[in-house]
Amino acid sequence: MSLDPPSSALLLRWYRAHRRELPWRAAPGVRADPYRVWLSEIMLQQTTVGAVIPYFRRFIERFPTVAALAQAPEDDVLGLWAGLGYYARARNLIACARVVAGMGGFPETIEALRALPGIGGYTAAAIGAIAFDRPVVPVDGNVERVAARIFAIEASLPKAKPTIAAAAARLGEQAAARRAPSDFAQALFDLGATICTPRNPSCMICPWRDACSAHRRGIAEELPRKEKKAVRPVRFGTVFLLRDSVGMIGLRRRPPKGLLGGMFELPGTDWESAMPETEPPIAATDWRDAGTIRHVFTHFELSLRVMAASVVVLPRGLTAAPVDTPMPTLMRKAVTAGLAALR
Repeated sequence: MSLDPPSSALLLRWYRAHRRELPWRAAPGVRADPYRVWLSEIMLQQTTVGAVIPYFRRFIERFPTVAALAQAPEDDVLGLWAGLGYYARARNLIACARVVAGMGGFPETIEALRALPGIGGYTAAAIGAIAFDRPVVPVDGNVERVAARIFAIEASLPKAKPTIAAAAARLGEQAAARRAPSDFAQALFDLGATICTPRNPSCMICPWRDACSAHRRGIAEELPRKEKKAVRPVRFGTVFLLRDSVGMIGLRRRPPKGLLGGMFELPGTDWESAMPETEPPIAATDWRDAGTIRHVFTHFELSLRVMAASVVVLPRGLTAAPVDTPMPTLMRKAVTAGLAALR
């Protein structure tokens, strides 16, 4: 990788003219709020900007400071998080907020940030660069793509990650980038999100077009290369929606750790490689088949059968809850299907 990195000054000029307006992004000339930077970065993990914006706004309205979030009941936070997925992030969010509030604020070094609950190398670099002007280049998917194309790195991900990370670090070596780490990091994010996109990159209006090796070779859209993903296995299960005489539904809480940890769910079977035996939690006489829901998790796909019944009183062991109780997207789909079957 002997090519010289492109001009950081040129990218910064482009950014100042074309920067995205985002609810967590500070105005030009204003220092970023580390709380907003941290919250947005945790939300953006595995999630798109468009999906995150309404969640972020609701969180900031409810918890305007890290101290307010630290004092919030866990159920309130999990309720606002419902729909964003990856619920371990929400639990780490609460734990981190409590540590930071106890410290009197976010630490300013990459090492100290990385020691906080739920903050890994990328997130520490992003907070450090954007909120505290630390001269580092946070490497997310957008920055990986830009670096792979600028230097025409043809090795496939994930094996190419160390090479691409080293290339991304070179993008920030010039004086202009080191004088403005916050703007430079966000400029890279915006370049990848709006110009150097995965498909149909807008190379003709890219400020780094002339310095891009992949563009010169006509392979920009092919990079970064990715190894073929393994086919997701399918698991099967059944859940039971029970609605009582006053319209409450029976829910239980999942274990605090693991998939969908700490969230409410409908009672049901384990999720197995073949359809498990179904044993309803109560001998209701009017069980109705509400159909099957398919839901994709990171490592497997779930086929979930929904059975629904009306009862006078919910069985012991279940929590009587309103139908709009916050719950994961999967369970919200199941509740919606079950209620439709009972109409």
